[in-house]
Amino acid sequence: MEYLNTGNAGPSGQPAKTPPPRAIGTLLDNLQQGSRGLASRRSLLTLAELAASRALEVYLVGGSVRELALGGTTPDLDLAVSAQTLELARDLATALGGTYVLLDEAERAARVVRGEEILDLAEFRAPTLKEDLQARDFTLNALAVELKAILGRAPLALIDPCGGLPDLSRGVLRLIAPENFRADPLRLLRAYRFAATHGFQITPETTAAIQSTAPEFPRVAGERVHQELFLLLAAPAAAPVLAAMEAAGLLAQVFPELEDMKGVEQNGFHHLDVFGHSMATVAGLEEVLAAPAAYFGEMAAEVDRYAHTHPKAVLLKLAALFHDAGKPRVRDRRSDPDRYIFYYHEKAGLEIFSQVAARLRCSQAETKTVTMLIQAHMRPFLLLPAFRERELSFRALGRLVRAARPELAGLFALAMADSLAGQGELKPPDSEAVLADLADAAYRFLKERLEPQEQHPKLVNGHDLIRLGLTPGPQFRQLLSAVEEAQWEGLIRTRQQALEMVQRLR
Repeated sequence: MEYLNTGNAGPSGQPAKTPPPRAIGTLLDNLQQGSRGLASRRSLLTLAELAASRALEVYLVGGSVRELALGGTTPDLDLAVSAQTLELARDLATALGGTYVLLDEAERAARVVRGEEILDLAEFRAPTLKEDLQARDFTLNALAVELKAILGRAPLALIDPCGGLPDLSRGVLRLIAPENFRADPLRLLRAYRFAATHGFQITPETTAAIQSTAPEFPRVAGERVHQELFLLLAAPAAAPVLAAMEAAGLLAQVFPELEDMKGVEQNGFHHLDVFGHSMATVAGLEEVLAAPAAYFGEMAAEVDRYAHTHPKAVLLKLAALFHDAGKPRVRDRRSDPDRYIFYYHEKAGLEIFSQVAARLRCSQAETKTVTMLIQAHMRPFLLLPAFRERELSFRALGRLVRAARPELAGLFALAMADSLAGQGELKPPDSEAVLADLADAAYRFLKERLEPQEQHPKLVNGHDLIRLGLTPGPQFRQLLSAVEEAQWEGLIRTRQQALEMVQRLR
């Protein structure tokens, strides 16, 4: 395979001190093999015919080339077109019986969707392909292969004007030019996303450019931040990347709400301020999700299932980051000046994250999950004293389980991470062990009492209450819940007992 370095490399700088992960020859072999796998795709064959009829140049570019060189697959293809991109994309969608999606009319970018296949076509952002590649974010994304070569109609040659292939071989993420960051500040976040998902090491000069450009980040649309952020947080080891973002001044631009948490001291159960504790909670959560059986008993399998249900792991990490965000608003001291209290901080935190979710254009389901986890994150800890003394009632346990569904496993994973992140002198040494036992008790309650009870008709319902002369309203829920809770505890078992209970409570 031919390798064309058709220009000067990007800015020089010391690469991260990591062993070369891949030889350049291996990357080129992977690219050649991956290209063979694309050669028979109907979508690319049709695209080549349509481009030829218009005398257009088409190249596979960017992330698609990078992933092929790394030996991965590319279900979504990025393609650069010399001109007439929108017209070409419409013709392609029609020919394939697919869907045409206009991505950006000003940038002349469109998407063609056919089944599970996605082709993103973008017009050269400069007069030539070389200049287009030089306007991209990182050297290892400034790679291209001509479509005709992918299809075997020309020699396969990698076009690399910025020295991206050597950087890719070393796992080094190097910016092409600082002005490219200013052109699209989302690229700052993309740097850390690639660090999280690929393990790429960000070069010092790239970090310096991120630091200087970070104040411009807020002008990026929330939808775009959401996409990159969720990819970053989905990585198993996102916590150290968040710490790197904080060191570069970018985390404060992505989440300005976190700034108020810095320097806010806590009580003796904690050894870190609120911000440090929240960051440590994300790190602890990743440890828990990586090996649930090391922290839980019967609940471990549920935590593992929960973590592998997309995007629950991402939402858990957001909850971990913001679970104590309300503390700065409600901090108060007891008579002892060394002890802080934070009454109802979870309510304030819920309000804060709701603002974050709106800015990031989170879906209603995403927002609901995170806010529920934030709102309920203290409930397991509030039950621990009674649980330790074997005085926790089925009623109290059942209320927790019922309120937390379907996020019960996530709630206990968050609680375990929260506990791991608090290592103050007042914290009991067996906190995690007791919390794990409580999680198992909650899981057994769910499986042995709540779910079996739900499989049978309710002993009483709203119609029964109306027949008893009650008017529909808040009292209905209170009475029906009281009957349900009495069943949990074995106090009533029959319909007649339930009706008698309602009569007593009405």
